[in-house]
Amino acid sequence: MADELFHLDHRGSKPPLSHQRFTEIQELLDGLHPDVWCANRLAAGLHSFDGYRPQRPYHFVVHRSTNRHRVGHYVHRSLYLPAIDIETVWGLPVTSPTRTLIDLAATETPRALTAALDGALRDGQTNETFLHTRIADLRRSGRHGIPKLLAVIEGVEASRGGHSWLERRYLELLAEHGLPRPDTQVALGKRDGHLIRVDCHFPGTRVVVELLGYRYHRTEMQLRVDAERANRLTLSGYLVIQFPYAMVVQHPATVVADTVAALSGIRAA
Repeated sequence: MADELFHLDHRGSKPPLSHQRFTEIQELLDGLHPDVWCANRLAAGLHSFDGYRPQRPYHFVVHRSTNRHRVGHYVHRSLYLPAIDIETVWGLPVTSPTRTLIDLAATETPRALTAALDGALRDGQTNETFLHTRIADLRRSGRHGIPKLLAVIEGVEASRGGHSWLERRYLELLAEHGLPRPDTQVALGKRDGHLIRVDCHFPGTRVVVELLGYRYHRTEMQLRVDAERANRLTLSGYLVIQFPYAMVVQHPATVVADTVAALSGIRAA
């Protein structure tokens, strides 16, 4: 049964580790039994988070009341590990993607944590709403790293820039193709006495880029407000282009090409 689980998961994918390594992890789990889960960097590797592979030393988590150790590996103890925070991956007991991100925050750098978070969001392993819910539940236990993870979620990691994952990814695409970096969250004009704040504005041009996030819901009111904003900016001489979340994720080449076309067709302000 273990071999069968090893070869394919419910998505028809193969696990990110060799059969020998899988067997080694399984034997360690059996020795630590009962109530033990792959955790931290090992769990991140099993979930295929960006930048992580299952490799030694392995990390496991057990209940705090137990006192188990494995030479050369890490056995963490947790007082609070409810069913919502654990699952089975490749036939192995593992902390959930959301719980793994929260645990990683205690030790990982903001850059590594940002990559792991972005990948988990991209692959649908968690979402910001559920992540915030679990953070709120777990931070009461004084868990280390929560402020760092919250900062990463809010997009303040200096190496990435931007105020959201979508903005950070767009800035990454621009950097990868040698395009100029826009200013983000810039106020350009007013509408009904309120500042019109745009996601991106390229200095020295009239090009404005609006990024429509993956939680973006276009109600009738939002459609009207967006139309008024775009109209006001257009009447003021700006070229406004919009990139929804799916377009940035699935068609980055088109996003880059449209940005290049906009910048090439607009004279300096």
